[in-house]
Amino acid sequence: MSVRSPHVAMVAGETSGDLLAGLLLDGLRAKWPEVQSHGIGGPQMQQRGFDAWWQSERLAVHGYSFELIQKLLGILKIRNHLRDRLLADKPDVFIGVDAPDFNLGLEGKLRAVGIKTVHFVCPSIWAWRADRIDTIRASADHVLCIFPFEPELLAKHGIAATYVGHPLARVIPMVPDKAGARAQLGLRVDDEVLAILPGSRSAEVAYIAKPFFLAAKRLLARRPGLKLVVPAVPKQREKIESIARECGMEGQLHIVTGQSHTVMAACDCTLIASGTATLEAALYKLPMVISYHMHPISWRLMKRKQLQPWVGLPNILCRDFVVPELLQHEATPDTLAAAVERWLDARKNNSPMIQALEERFTALHESLLRDTPKLAADAIEKVLFPVAD
Repeated sequence: MSVRSPHVAMVAGETSGDLLAGLLLDGLRAKWPEVQSHGIGGPQMQQRGFDAWWQSERLAVHGYSFELIQKLLGILKIRNHLRDRLLADKPDVFIGVDAPDFNLGLEGKLRAVGIKTVHFVCPSIWAWRADRIDTIRASADHVLCIFPFEPELLAKHGIAATYVGHPLARVIPMVPDKAGARAQLGLRVDDEVLAILPGSRSAEVAYIAKPFFLAAKRLLARRPGLKLVVPAVPKQREKIESIARECGMEGQLHIVTGQSHTVMAACDCTLIASGTATLEAALYKLPMVISYHMHPISWRLMKRKQLQPWVGLPNILCRDFVVPELLQHEATPDTLAAAVERWLDARKNNSPMIQALEERFTALHESLLRDTPKLAADAIEKVLFPVAD
């Protein structure tokens, strides 16, 4: 089909949204080389010709009390200005990339005046906050989904959707280069290596790093040759180093800045905070122990809204407890260490459970591997230029 190049408005919040939007712009530019795009975005989008009226980082929320209130008021002001600008010069389509708290409300207002709206990344209504389904139905003409079961779920609620694959499945190799990753980190081929990922946000590190590091201390006492590698988000490195000292692990942990994918490719097992990183670990075919700890009030609120027995993405996608989850009061140094040691022993003894896990995660990887830029652009084309049956 030959159609004119569309005028596209987009909003992507945070680094992950910028990466997703960059892939989407690759697909749009392949279909329409002269496509115009503007709104809120980051460097990946701008490299592809996106006109960023505001930077993605303006939507990131950090801090506490008065600072947090000021930040939220500033974000609300940006959304109102963006809404007015788009209503004055209507785009052919608005694409909200993730950031549902910002994007869904904006999409609803734009859709109400006839602007086509697409939401990229279905909010996790299958895990918690099922009440959000009504907001999605009112806000989005179409949803681009990164998990294969989501379109069917949305269809039951009258929401059009397309599965476009998960971008991480394209980034992470089906067979990682373990030897190369170890060489890059200064590790030997025969080292026993545990990766420790206590989260990327300040609150996560505050609650999770200490039990993780104390678990590592117990493991090191029983396995003196064990190498412990911690890929730290740059903003959290100082905090992680401070907690390591508090736990008596200074000099025992090999803390590196970033490089989480290299660390995952290099390790035998990972002790990891629940979140997107657990999916990355699964795509690296890694045995893992998933854990999480938060303020008790936050935990009670989350438990009330939880819709499935699993918290970790690998378990949710496999519909089974393929890896252990130790959450909140269960996440003690002793229980974490014992769960990790079972995997390390299995790896050392070439247990069939390691091969079974790798086969399970390889099948998961294959199910998520799609041509995301093209599939997303094709879906948007159908929204813009529907073909009569």
